[in-house]
Amino acid sequence: MSRLWIVTAVLLALPAVWLFGPTEAIATAPAGAAAWRADPRGLPDPTTASPAQVAAFFAALPPAEADRMARDHPGVIGNLDGVPLRLRYAANRSGEFAGRQIMALDRRGDGRIVEVLGDLATARRVAILIPGVDDTLANFDTGLGHVERRAPAWQAKQLYQRIRAAEPAARVAVIAWLGYDPPEGVRRAALREDRAAAGALALERFADGLVADRPDREIVVIGHSYGSIVAGRAAAHLPEQVTDIVAIGSPGMGVGDRAALGGGARVWAGSAPDDWTRKLPGIRVFGLGHGRLPIDPAFGALPLPAGDVTGHDGYFEADTSALAAMAQISIGTPVPAAVGGVSGGAANPDQLATSLSGAAAEPRSSRGRLLGA
Repeated sequence: MSRLWIVTAVLLALPAVWLFGPTEAIATAPAGAAAWRADPRGLPDPTTASPAQVAAFFAALPPAEADRMARDHPGVIGNLDGVPLRLRYAANRSGEFAGRQIMALDRRGDGRIVEVLGDLATARRVAILIPGVDDTLANFDTGLGHVERRAPAWQAKQLYQRIRAAEPAARVAVIAWLGYDPPEGVRRAALREDRAAAGALALERFADGLVADRPDREIVVIGHSYGSIVAGRAAAHLPEQVTDIVAIGSPGMGVGDRAALGGGARVWAGSAPDDWTRKLPGIRVFGLGHGRLPIDPAFGALPLPAGDVTGHDGYFEADTSALAAMAQISIGTPVPAAVGGVSGGAANPDQLATSLSGAAAEPRSSRGRLLGA
């Protein structure tokens, strides 16, 4: 009888062990890493060398040798943070992406891709868009279910065009960053944060690479849905050049409030009135759930206007106040917390852009006071 009790207890415990437990982050080496490590030229390790070390290594190479290395190891060169931009673009140039600025491309599994809009080489500010559940290389351009507004590439284009409309001379680049493996569907992986933790490691390296040779560059991180969890888990370890983190349609950022995120960036949160994530309980227990919703005033984020957004995937639709606000944040013009609301009356996007276009960017020293950090 005692043995039967033990077996029953084990069988009952197995689902809990599978569902609950500590979060695990697994870093992924780029394709071709083994051959790269075996190269007798003593190349920097693709998983342990920092982007700054990689950048310093390539800065000391003659251009012809760097080009030769790119031909020998395109999988690593095209995905290694710290490698010169021109080499990464060249390594990732392929038929379906001809003429586009692809900064990373990995076809393994669901695939990973990072696309740049604008002139990243001269950009003073960079906006990084992190997509969420079910985004893959296959639907990067078309969107889940062939719904265009869900496509990361389309969303980045919408933001870039809005930036150009608001400030044509702005030296801002927009990056669609599918640099991690999002969960498939709203199942176990989406309820936990293992994928987000792994994505955070990749995001931290990517952001470090953006400032390795440009310490004056400023970065805005925009996480949609599960992508906001990636941003939240990375927040404390992102470089100080990250000025703002924006969470839209967020199921939570993995913590109970802004102070627990760490880091010195301003944090914004917006949610459409009918976004399904508003119905989530806002808890995190034994690795399950994502904590308080960032639109909850108790979280302590600044409100991003989203009252005129429809659904979970409408934040990048043209003429929404959310898109206008994200464009202004990307440019470096602060969005007044009183404009629009997280779920209240919609702000007119043209009035919003006009009211913000002449405002001076807030000095970094004041951001801690804004956030209560």
